[in-house]
Amino acid sequence: MIAYSKKIPFPLLIALLYVVSGCQKEFGNDNYTAYFGGEVINPKDNFVLFLKDDEVVDTIFLDKNNRFIKKFDSLAPGMYTFKYEPEYQYVYFDKNDSLMVRINPVEFDESIVYCGRGDEKNNFLMELYLKNEDDKNKMFDVFDFGVEKFISNCDSSYESKKKFYNSKKSKIKWSDDFDLYAKTMLNLHHFSKKEIYPMAHKMRTGENVNNQLPSNYYDHRKDVDFNNKLLVNYSPFVRYLTHFLGNVSFSQINSVNVEEEDLEQHIHKLNIADTLFKNEKIKNKILDNIAFSYLLEDQNIINNQTFLKRYNELSTDKSKQNEINKIGNSIQNLKLGNELPDVALIDLNGNKISSQSILNRKTVIFFWTENADSHLTAVHRKALDFHKKNPDYQFVAINIDEDQTKWKKVLENHRFGIINEFRAADFEELKDKWVITKLHRSIILDETGKIHNGFVNLFDVKFNDQLK
Repeated sequence: MIAYSKKIPFPLLIALLYVVSGCQKEFGNDNYTAYFGGEVINPKDNFVLFLKDDEVVDTIFLDKNNRFIKKFDSLAPGMYTFKYEPEYQYVYFDKNDSLMVRINPVEFDESIVYCGRGDEKNNFLMELYLKNEDDKNKMFDVFDFGVEKFISNCDSSYESKKKFYNSKKSKIKWSDDFDLYAKTMLNLHHFSKKEIYPMAHKMRTGENVNNQLPSNYYDHRKDVDFNNKLLVNYSPFVRYLTHFLGNVSFSQINSVNVEEEDLEQHIHKLNIADTLFKNEKIKNKILDNIAFSYLLEDQNIINNQTFLKRYNELSTDKSKQNEINKIGNSIQNLKLGNELPDVALIDLNGNKISSQSILNRKTVIFFWTENADSHLTAVHRKALDFHKKNPDYQFVAINIDEDQTKWKKVLENHRFGIINEFRAADFEELKDKWVITKLHRSIILDETGKIHNGFVNLFDVKFNDQLK
């Protein structure tokens, strides 16, 4: 084992890992020794969590130079995650890999670069992930396209990334086991866009395009193994399954009442999941996602009870059941006519203020982050359009990032004018009290500052009706 000295420079430490991993390869080592380490720039916590299948394998503490390293005497090949709260990312280990990673919490995903044995395939995975994230940030306008233009745009984006994937696969010659994750990240991002499109297009434009889709539009579903237990905790897989269920139920609902339609759609999702997924872990994961989604969209107390009754009948994960039922109870605090719980906000001068001091009149609240640039622009543009039609409302934008200087710089570059801009002083407080778990959420307050609609989307084609 390397005698890890706190005086060893980071580049030298990487070189030593190369030597160790190279020796292991040369002498045909039959054990499963592996190393994982790195450096955290400007750390907020003094440890990194190393996980397998959402279970903590080890807590690796930083030294006084913000570096960490861990030798695993026996580490089974496969996909792992490391977490530096609240962010996480994937890392794949083949036998005897030795990997170092540099982490910057401020720009977490963009900062990650791997060095050591096994670095090429992991750096490829990060590159592909960032390409997908960039693609997601550009989706908002793409979903407004007509069918032919959307398919052309979607396929063009996919072919570009597929070319990148094929090139790296040929060069690196990674294993079939790793290829499962690489191909899943490539394909299921593409498949997810195709599942989202009919729903997003209807919500944003009011047009139902289901009858306009070509007969082979959903052929990709034949290529998805819905019960692959190796992918149960892999986010591209779980995300696709969630979008797939949403689209299937969306195309089959019959109710004309909005609240009944939403309840019917989500219970239909639960029933499809119960039938489709044979793997218990996958089924529970998807049931949980459906429950989170529903509870953040519906405020009807009777409907919530009906939905949770069916969810609890199907889920076998008692821990998640308790968490979701707790959220269901918390959401009742945000029902029609209630006061919005007070949270701390930061103004442009850096002063901390109470949300209640500014949210005491007709208000639309929406959220944004500099990490989703396309959404940042689109949501402010929507708010400005709605303000012209509804000048009696104030529009309040709340940024969920932590850097005051970068937040102000973004606003200076865009100049959104009449919109009142604030930043969350503590995102965890905001998330817990206002149940903010997705960026598209908006909140409408009435003339007394009480909740008119706590769960609404600014991009909904019928949003303006909520303001009348």
